[in-house]
Amino acid sequence: MGTNSKALSLAEPFTRAQPSIGLSDLDRMTGVNKATCCCLISERVEPGLVEPISGSREYRIGPAVLRRVALRAAAVNLRGLAMPILQRLAKTTAETAHLSHLEGGALAYAYSAAPAMKVMMEDAEVLPFRATASGLAALAHMTPSLAEAILSQPLAPVPKSPPMRASEVLRLGQARTANTFEADVASLALPLLDAHGVVSGAIAFAAPVTGTGPVVAARTLTALSAAARKAMAGWGGQIQSELDALWRQTQEATP
Repeated sequence: MGTNSKALSLAEPFTRAQPSIGLSDLDRMTGVNKATCCCLISERVEPGLVEPISGSREYRIGPAVLRRVALRAAAVNLRGLAMPILQRLAKTTAETAHLSHLEGGALAYAYSAAPAMKVMMEDAEVLPFRATASGLAALAHMTPSLAEAILSQPLAPVPKSPPMRASEVLRLGQARTANTFEADVASLALPLLDAHGVVSGAIAFAAPVTGTGPVVAARTLTALSAAARKAMAGWGGQIQSELDALWRQTQEATP
């Protein structure tokens, strides 16, 4: 492993659950010997990539990383990043694939449709939270105060069929709808999380109800979870461990 690779590997153990780490633990977690680890860490203190925590022997990610994150956010066009992922998802499922992004308390959509599409959606369309799988996936992972504020707004249109409860969406790690917004249309959606583990939107596919049996749904969920991971990785998102486990269980059980 080269010096740059070793230096990059030192950043991997830092997470929201473990924001500060001592040299001994960093050595053990990365496989880089303690002397090299100490040298690499020391070289990154001055430019602000890492910083020592006063009164302890631990280090944390430094302020220079925040500047690079801001540059990444400014440079990356989220829609441009998402479209190739959606196109592959649409090709895999042979149905309409779409990604939504939370903007000002609403869900704004970017779309990609398979050649043999059966469900049409307008670009930049905004759909209701309670009547769509994407909306339900986002609602279930919001803070209670934000979800309450959204649900306190006039509900138009009212779902045509009873939607899933938030507790069920969280238990399954996915949201499903059928005939809730459009007749004869079913949808399956997964939440997308940002770098803080906060929901920022959803990724979903939509198809005729008659073509979405249990086996098809399981295979689609496998493709969806792979697409969700790729989308989140592109903009620095962080999947919650519980959600990650639920998606992996589904993948392992898919025939």
